Amino acid sequence: MRILADKRDYYEVLGVSKGASGEEIKKAFRKMSKKYHPDLHPGDKEAEEKFKEVNEAYQVLSDDEKRRRYDQFGHAGVDGNAGGFGGGGFGGAGGFDFGDIGDIFGDLFGGGFGGGRTRRNGPRRGSDLSQYITLTFEEAAFGCKKKLNITKNETCSDCGGTGAKKGTAPETCPQCNGTGQIQQRRQTMFGFSNVISECPRCHGKGKIIKEPCTSCRGTGRVRKNKTIEVNIPAGIDDEQVMRISGAGNAGENGGPSGDLQLVIRVKPHALFKRDGYDVNVVFPITFVQAALGATLKVPTIHGIVEYDIPEGTQTNTRFRLKGKGIPILNGRGNGDEYVTVTVEVPKNLSSKQKELLREFDEDKNYTKKKSFMDKMRDAFK
Repeated sequence: MRILADKRDYYEVLGVSKGASGEEIKKAFRKMSKKYHPDLHPGDKEAEEKFKEVNEAYQVLSDDEKRRRYDQFGHAGVDGNAGGFGGGGFGGAGGFDFGDIGDIFGDLFGGGFGGGRTRRNGPRRGSDLSQYITLTFEEAAFGCKKKLNITKNETCSDCGGTGAKKGTAPETCPQCNGTGQIQQRRQTMFGFSNVISECPRCHGKGKIIKEPCTSCRGTGRVRKNKTIEVNIPAGIDDEQVMRISGAGNAGENGGPSGDLQLVIRVKPHALFKRDGYDVNVVFPITFVQAALGATLKVPTIHGIVEYDIPEGTQTNTRFRLKGKGIPILNGRGNGDEYVTVTVEVPKNLSSKQKELLREFDEDKNYTKKKSFMDKMRDAFK
């Protein structure tokens, strides 16, 4: 019989606070169970006792009713009901999650309770490659062809990807009979169990190579520099990613190649700013053009177009040029161009110019100014 005073606090055993959530308690239990599992410490009585202690603590703290009694009365509130390895065993009051044990054993032994490792002797897809590609504003807008230099793994031409010296072939591993896995019968705290793990001789491949290929050193793949040409579609934008199927690293055991992912970088333009498929441009005009109206020669990505602005055009007025924007990616038509005109105030005027402007300033055509002055006069009466 255990003396209650000798028992450690269950929260301390799992290394959690008294206000810990159920998920935090479960996470701590998994961590501590892995740490002290007897199969990792054969013959270590101290580890075995700690493993029992961890499981006993979890059975109490994972059960809301038991935890309430424990928080109120301490060990006396749950003594005899904790179950675990020191009490009623698995036939006790319950609260123990066999799924947790399965998770732990799966992590420890590669699926001894039905999980299983991914076999390495089957076809495996090659990994993807990523590369940046920089385009001009116009190249992104209208599309282009680009040549890229990439370094990738390719199937060794000398051995055909087998990894074995030319004229030889890989042999079936005699230890696992080509499965890549071995099964062992182990005694645990729960009795005997069959534990499946990776074959140590072939490292899970199911094949062994007695005479490795000298070109690839038995890997079946070689590193090569390669130049490829890619078609950049019209309308692609900054930060978008193009995926080129099969242009990545070669697969293994007859598996397909990975993909090449091109991350687009678009250089800024001196005049244009892109907004989706629309283009914005700021066009400075003179005071006279704004007052009298004018025909402007406006730049677009499609060339120069003429646009008539009316007399009395105010600064920051925005005009739309329909269809003069970016071609729509994989679609039809274009976005628009928006032209914002700004009135430039002249500097370094001559005396005569200043005199003419003062005369002009006496004109009563400034309706906004007159309205503002009237409102200000009324406000300060």
